[in-house]
Amino acid sequence: MVRYSRESEIPEKSAKARGSSLRVHFKNTREAGYAIKGMKVNRAKTYLENVIEKKEIIPFVRYRYGVGRKAQLKNLKIKSAVGRWPKKSCEFLLNLLAGAVSNAELKGLNTDNLVISHLQVNKAMCGRRRTYRAHGRVTAYLSHPCHIEMILEEESEKVEKGDEAAVDAVVAAPKRKIRSKRLLSGATA
Repeated sequence: MVRYSRESEIPEKSAKARGSSLRVHFKNTREAGYAIKGMKVNRAKTYLENVIEKKEIIPFVRYRYGVGRKAQLKNLKIKSAVGRWPKKSCEFLLNLLAGAVSNAELKGLNTDNLVISHLQVNKAMCGRRRTYRAHGRVTAYLSHPCHIEMILEEESEKVEKGDEAAVDAVVAAPKRKIRSKRLLSGATA
């Protein structure tokens, strides 16, 4: 069995999928994965399909240097002004998402309630080729593949917020105790 970097808290209510040494650019896939992490599965599918059709855009947050600015990013509520439409990365993520959803169906989970709780993209070993240069020289021509793993979890039911006055009373008591202990030990307040 393959080891994942993170295990789900409730394995019965989660489904996993992963791909190893995929021939797709690491940086583009990392940004696309970061964009869909935390989304519901149906929204993530439509988002990735829209990116392929250039109706929506992937914001580049970490690997943003040298990436051009795009006006489509004004629709998103993030500070990044640079982005791209990485078609191949989105296709790989869509295929992986479809595999994870079929794993969830096999477990008997409700696919409408699934959320991408964990998505990680790691660098894989570089593929080595060569390109021929002037004056008889040869230079390495590397590809940068990646490993992708994702975990889908059923969204838990939301709990209503309790009374704030009761919470303040509970929180205030330990602070006073800590402060009095600190003063007894000789530390400053």
